[in-house]
Amino acid sequence: MIENLERLELLLRCPATGKPLVRTDAGYETDGDVPLVYPVMDGKPVLVDFSSSVLSPDVLRTSAASSPIARPKMEFGRSLFKRMLSPEKKSTRENIAKLLENLPPQRSSSVLVIGGGTIGQGTDALYDCPMARVIALDIYQTANTQLIADAHRIPLCDEAVDAVVIQAVLEHVVDPHAVVEEIWRVLRPGGIVYAETPFLQHVHEGAYDFMRFTESGHRYLFRKFSLIGSGVSGGPGTQLLWSIDYFFKSLFRSRRAGKMFKMAFAWLQWFDPLIRSDYASDAASGTFFLGRKCNHAVSPQEIVQFYRGAQVA
Repeated sequence: MIENLERLELLLRCPATGKPLVRTDAGYETDGDVPLVYPVMDGKPVLVDFSSSVLSPDVLRTSAASSPIARPKMEFGRSLFKRMLSPEKKSTRENIAKLLENLPPQRSSSVLVIGGGTIGQGTDALYDCPMARVIALDIYQTANTQLIADAHRIPLCDEAVDAVVIQAVLEHVVDPHAVVEEIWRVLRPGGIVYAETPFLQHVHEGAYDFMRFTESGHRYLFRKFSLIGSGVSGGPGTQLLWSIDYFFKSLFRSRRAGKMFKMAFAWLQWFDPLIRSDYASDAASGTFFLGRKCNHAVSPQEIVQFYRGAQVA
């Protein structure tokens, strides 16, 4: 269930200084002779350090904190079409279930969802779990979020949450290493992180798309976490569909043409379960990582040994 904003206020911190925040008529303020003031838009605090963000205060204000990317409404027909071309991944459902199993027993747990403007595919169990209190942030506001914030400076105190979910987000941040450091900071000792990030996908969301990771690169990104599970999120068949879509989109300069050909070849993704995991790792659409916060960091030598692909000597 989604956490109540009032219950979050004790956890909130200034993204620039890390100081506690106090709710006032002007918004959320830090203590001091010259307090920093963060406004509230549509009932939600805008806790952004603009010095380290792709966001602009003027654009955020004039757009009323709406998404910088046009996001079509998911009417029934469009939603059905999207599910056919991009079905919910079994691995996501399984990993969210494992995350919930690893939360502290006998008490409710706080789960931070970074990029929670929309509820991600395969994550419904997280929102339906009565023992999981979901804290969702994004750089734009929706009914699903309590905070408008940038993950480079998460506006929560140290060791604030039991788990973090970051699905299809790390490709859209300019410094994923800084974001993962923030995730490590806000997690309690032994806290759980679940991440899904593209590997072989074409640019999406235009100017707000920056990074890609192999499975080894993704693991090294989360090097300060012990491994619970790692693998492919969308195999070579899914990856090939991306290429078909963008090939015909580029050839005909038509988004519709790309989707038509993608629909015609949608059956390619059905081969993903038949592809051995080591070959899938080398040609995956995306990868996942499920891990636990620890104090030992994977070394460069260890990450070479971690390689899961088929290109072995």
